[in-house]
Amino acid sequence: MKTLIVHAHPEPRSLNGSLKDLAVSTLEGAGHEVRVSDLYAMNWKAVVDAEDYGPHASRPLQVARDSGRAFDAGALTPDVRAEQEKLLWADTIIFQFPLWWYSMPAILKGWVDRVFTHHFAYGVGEHSDTHYGDRFGEGTLAGRRALLSVTTGGPESHYAARGINGPIDDLLFPIQHGILYYPGIEVLPPFVLYGTDRITDEAYPDVAKAWQQRLLTLESTEPIAFRRQNAGDYEIPSLQLKEGLEPTGRTGFALHVRG
Repeated sequence: MKTLIVHAHPEPRSLNGSLKDLAVSTLEGAGHEVRVSDLYAMNWKAVVDAEDYGPHASRPLQVARDSGRAFDAGALTPDVRAEQEKLLWADTIIFQFPLWWYSMPAILKGWVDRVFTHHFAYGVGEHSDTHYGDRFGEGTLAGRRALLSVTTGGPESHYAARGINGPIDDLLFPIQHGILYYPGIEVLPPFVLYGTDRITDEAYPDVAKAWQQRLLTLESTEPIAFRRQNAGDYEIPSLQLKEGLEPTGRTGFALHVRG
């Protein structure tokens, strides 16, 4: 297995840093190949601008169109091309980050904004009366699997169905379904650590053991059963879920998960 770890935390000695290091040693110890994109250590540029597209940037800037033209011409900046090549190399992608303000850190969102360009992560495939582009289960990154490894400051009860922060699955849906599944990546159930500001040195071995267990079972873990866009569950072109496919009482994001 070839694994890319995209790591987003500014402190190397943080819990996130330890989990990243443990993932590298565990996977390599099991005979897997591992590459790491440590975004803070790389001083990753987190904002999209005209410099990303060179002579293919229009005035005014049109990010989707211009990024696609630069991608087609092989003219994206070297840092972006390198990350795209890592994604194409990988079988599995692990995203290691803290949940900040109900989302990923800005540097990681900036990585997505710059790396997931038009004609690479979106805007691919046939558009017709029965096929609305290659996305949501199809696309450039189909055949790969991803796992979010996320730390939160609040306790688990805050992220339950009746918790004040909302269910963790709902908070992660825009990332898991909207960013990862969109270009075809199968998404594994996340590894979430709660109340991490209160984890003691004595408790860390149990955390490490649980993380190692998840890492060593990545290949056998079933992905989240998101519905494929072009497999018949949605009306095209409205992309509304067909009536009667949802389990009784199910609403919201959960409509887009089978079973």
